[in-house]
Amino acid sequence: MIPDRVSDILKTHGLKALEFEPGSTPTSELAAQRIGVAVGQIAKSMLFKGKNGMFYLAVCPGDRRVCSKKMKSETGTKVRMAREDETEAVTGFRPGGVCPFGVEGVETLLDIGLADYPLIYPAAGNDASGVPLTFEQLQQVTGGRVVDVMER
Repeated sequence: MIPDRVSDILKTHGLKALEFEPGSTPTSELAAQRIGVAVGQIAKSMLFKGKNGMFYLAVCPGDRRVCSKKMKSETGTKVRMAREDETEAVTGFRPGGVCPFGVEGVETLLDIGLADYPLIYPAAGNDASGVPLTFEQLQQVTGGRVVDVMER
């Protein structure tokens, strides 16, 4: 079930989530297979914690890895992947269903690699969903900063 806060944001922006059986889209690969798109079109949202104590939500193509040097360059601090408990406490979402919509107190970083696709699919707050939208719509809805943080 899509969380109410995510549903409200989607309605406000005229977007609709695709919903599947519970637990069917927890990884980029499984989400791509379920939706029928390239793995890179899955906009995986990963939370990082900086040495400065701040959190950063990186939204990236599902077929690439985050480059720690690029993340440090963009954030100004060394970062590590947030633990499962930190991710849920900070975003309100469990890993595998982290949604870039409605996350407050966290800087959202949108990797430019997502712009390579006509449609991308971030999760809608659970591990059984995807929201079809353009990179421009993702920018508009999240207010995220466009960066280059992936290994190429």
